Amino acid sequence: MTELRTYFNEQQDAMVALLTKMIEHETFSIDKPNVDRFMDFMVGEFEKAGAQVTRHEREEVGDIVQATWQADAPGQPILLLGHADTVWPEGTLAERPVRIDEDGRLYGPGALDMKGGLAIALFAIKGLLDRGELPNRPIHYLLTTDEEIGSKHSQQIIEDMARESGLVLVLEPPTADGSLKGWRKGTASYTLTVTGKAAHAGNEPEKGINAIIEFAQQALVINELNDLKMGTSVCVNVVHGGMATNVIPDHLTASIDVRVMSQQAKNKIDAAFDDLHPFIPGAQVKVEGGHYRPPMERNDAALKQVKNIASGVGMSVHDDGAGGGSDGNFTAAIGIPTVDGLGPEGLGLHALHEHVIINSMPRKATLIAAILRDWED
Repeated sequence: MTELRTYFNEQQDAMVALLTKMIEHETFSIDKPNVDRFMDFMVGEFEKAGAQVTRHEREEVGDIVQATWQADAPGQPILLLGHADTVWPEGTLAERPVRIDEDGRLYGPGALDMKGGLAIALFAIKGLLDRGELPNRPIHYLLTTDEEIGSKHSQQIIEDMARESGLVLVLEPPTADGSLKGWRKGTASYTLTVTGKAAHAGNEPEKGINAIIEFAQQALVINELNDLKMGTSVCVNVVHGGMATNVIPDHLTASIDVRVMSQQAKNKIDAAFDDLHPFIPGAQVKVEGGHYRPPMERNDAALKQVKNIASGVGMSVHDDGAGGGSDGNFTAAIGIPTVDGLGPEGLGLHALHEHVIINSMPRKATLIAAILRDWED
């Protein structure tokens, strides 16, 4: 076992203690007061670790915090990217307090997604500082507060900081088998609106234009856009229409979830939606796009270097991908080498059994520290 791995093994209890404190701050995305209190805590932790801290205020979500080490160093910066917000509302902690089972799994709301990653990344930096091995380059740690609700309030600062960086390390959890996330699908949401004409269902049904019947035919066309072998999924998941059993429905809306492996696939879906035409004379059909995270396409060179660095500290790492997006999608889409899934291992994303495997924390802290120390631009 290398000296670096031994060092972080000795920090395991301290990592668990910090993670526990993090989880005990509830940080539901839309609960700004609680999220801001957590950010107060993190500012203190960053400052204790010698960082220069900048707080970017936000009105609707928690403030974003940027911690920087060696701001004036000559090397190209590396950006560590994580989010503080979780999907769990206030009160969840009282129902599911932090606990550690006999198999060494730490349970708690937000443990895996993604406070475990936040904790080990801070320890990775502190370890390099303690060992005198921090590289001669700026290290930025950006902690956002709205990833779980689309990153609308943080996307711009994420992209701005990424453009100044040579590498982005995303602190999200790995895949279920512990692999890094070398790619992620792009995620897009759309709203389909169908407009018909109301009429009395008993007296004058022939004078109506049934929005539901029009939608049913459109849904079959949309379903044909699926190309699962190529990683494209198009799913009509929520439908609202009709007002009473005796009224021909004149309006319907449907929410559509789209996942793609490439921007080219996304463009193909957009073109197909633009080409939808009504089946029923007089009906109107419109598709509007909403939130979009572009695909995080695989960067072979970055992953190869990460694997070589891991080998140098006695570790073997693998990579896979994920159907869900992260803030790494934004950084990869603007051409910055991005590696995701650097958080500790565990299971239960957004689920009641969410947990971190404790003995994976030192290993992943070692990997983050080694990448920071040994990365070559």
